[in-house]
Amino acid sequence: MSRPTPTSYKTRNWPEYNKALKRRGSLTIWFDPAMNWEAAPTGKRGRQPDYSDAAIQTCLTMKVLFGMALRQTTGFVESLLRLTGLNWAVPDFSTLSRRQKTLKVDIPYRGSDGPLHLLVDSTGIKVEGEGEWNARKHGGAKRRVWRKIHIGIDEKSLEIRAAEFTTSDVGDAPMLPELLDQIPPEQEIASVTADGAFDTRKCHDAIAARGASAIIPPRKNAKPWKPDTGGAVARNEILRTSKRVGRTIWRRWSGYHRRSRAETKMHCLKLLGQRLSARDFDRQVAEFQVRVAVLNGFTALGTPVTEVAG
Repeated sequence: MSRPTPTSYKTRNWPEYNKALKRRGSLTIWFDPAMNWEAAPTGKRGRQPDYSDAAIQTCLTMKVLFGMALRQTTGFVESLLRLTGLNWAVPDFSTLSRRQKTLKVDIPYRGSDGPLHLLVDSTGIKVEGEGEWNARKHGGAKRRVWRKIHIGIDEKSLEIRAAEFTTSDVGDAPMLPELLDQIPPEQEIASVTADGAFDTRKCHDAIAARGASAIIPPRKNAKPWKPDTGGAVARNEILRTSKRVGRTIWRRWSGYHRRSRAETKMHCLKLLGQRLSARDFDRQVAEFQVRVAVLNGFTALGTPVTEVAG
C-alpha cells in the first residue's frame, strides 16, 4: 500500500509576514513619555516603591530579549533612556531582583473573533546545574533542577492565552483545569486539544464544564468510563470512534494535528534561553511570564496565513 502524498501549503500573506519577521529583529525601542515610570503611592505605611510594575517589566523584558544579567540590564536601559532624552531614574540590580519576586507581569493578547480553540502542551525547562556534558566530561556537579511550563495557545491568533509554571513533580493533566480558569468566563471555548497525558476524568470534566469539545486521544489500553458525567460521556464517544475507524484516521478527522502549533510555541519559548537564570521559584515564575509577554508581542506583529496548495 503506497503512502499518502503529504499536503503542501502556500503562504498567502508572504509580503506582510516578511515585514513582520524583519520587525522582530529591529533594534528600534519606543518609550512613551506619558508612561507611568514612577510608582504611584500605595496608601500603606512604610517606604513607598520608586518604580512602577511597568518600569520593572520593561527592564526585565530587555534582560530576556538580549540575554543579559541584571547589572548589564541596568546599564542597557540607562543608555536607551539617555539616547531618547528621558531623565528617568533606572532601578539598580538589587531593586530588579527584589521586585521580580512579587511582580505581576502584564501579558498582552489581542484575542480573536469567534469561539476559542485552545491547544495545550507541557514541557520541562532547566533552571540550574552544570549540565550533562560537563558532568560527564569533567565530573562536575550532577545537581540539575527542572521546572515545568504549561501553556494554552489560541489556534487562530497563535497567542498564548494561558500559562502555568510548576515544579517538575507536577503532572501535565492536573494543570489543565488551572489553564482553563485563566480564560475569562465570558469567552466561549469551542475545543481543547491536548495529547494522551490529559486523558483523565478531571480534564474531560473541566472541558465539559466550559461547554467545549475535547480532542484528546485515549490511551492505548483505555477502557470505557462509567458515563456519570458529561466529560465521561464525551470521552467514551472518542474511544468508540477511534476504535471503529482507527487512531490514525481519527486524528486526521478530528484535527488533532493542530496541536503541533503548541509544540512549536514551546520551541519558541526555549529560543529565548534553554534555561531560566533566576534562582528561586517566584522569580522563575516572573521570568517565564515575561517570556510569554515577549512572544505574544512578536506574534502580534504578524503571522503567516496559509492555504492548501493545488
